[in-house]
Amino acid sequence: MIEILNRLVDEIERRLGDEIDVEALAASMGTTGYHARRMFSALAGMPVSEYVRRRRMTVAASDVIGGEDLLTVAVRYGYGSVEAFGRAFRSVHGVSHGEVRRNGGPLRAQPTLRFRLTVEGSSAMDARIVERPAVRLVGHAARVPLIHHGVNPHIQQHIASLPPEEHGRLKSLSRAEPRGLLQVSADVDPDYVEGGELTYLHGVAVEAEDDVPPDLDVIHVAAGTWVVFRSSGPHPAALQATYAASAAEWFPSNPWRLRPGPSIVAVLDRAEDFSTATCELWFPVERA
Repeated sequence: MIEILNRLVDEIERRLGDEIDVEALAASMGTTGYHARRMFSALAGMPVSEYVRRRRMTVAASDVIGGEDLLTVAVRYGYGSVEAFGRAFRSVHGVSHGEVRRNGGPLRAQPTLRFRLTVEGSSAMDARIVERPAVRLVGHAARVPLIHHGVNPHIQQHIASLPPEEHGRLKSLSRAEPRGLLQVSADVDPDYVEGGELTYLHGVAVEAEDDVPPDLDVIHVAAGTWVVFRSSGPHPAALQATYAASAAEWFPSNPWRLRPGPSIVAVLDRAEDFSTATCELWFPVERA
């Protein structure tokens, strides 16, 4: 996967002035656009689209300083007007192209990325591969912003809004793996942009044919393969570290890739105040 991401960066560099079709590029390299975008975002800390924008504006800055016609520069980097180009330029550099043309800066350059696999060797990841039939995830869903680090207050608020007895009712409905109360993230943009929205469901897994109370939201999950990681320690820091390690260490080293579908957190054990927890993190995968 590391080699594929570096090839993707090289192709982006060659096509800065063109429409960049990540799906087609990824397919030509033997993977999927979904997996490539998820891995790129996790490892680079920004989505592919943001990296492309930063690189375009970094290279365009030299053309602006050189005094070339601004409309010609805008069209060269995929913008239909000087105004649209100017907004992108300011969002990257923090100043207008006019100021840069007059003063030569200040500029915020985005270097060309290069991905490398760092071998730490300090500990093995606790993971297993499982095949699961079709299931339904049922519970209470809400649209919330994606937050990469720390506790998500929007999810906390959603869970806190449920009556205490509702947690017990949901748990009694659990009839399929993963067992118990689940934290489900679905409909996430593959670029995994922080601040973008996702569907969060607080609920349980039931068999595909089970009856579901009409007041509950339902996410249908097709049969398929899952990788399951276990984390234990301070919550949510240990769980978020497992998310990061899956992208940085496990996927580049194993013949599996992410496929579209929800990610699921099953809390196996926790302190009363939720300061520590043992969790399982489920990702839908397919052979690379």
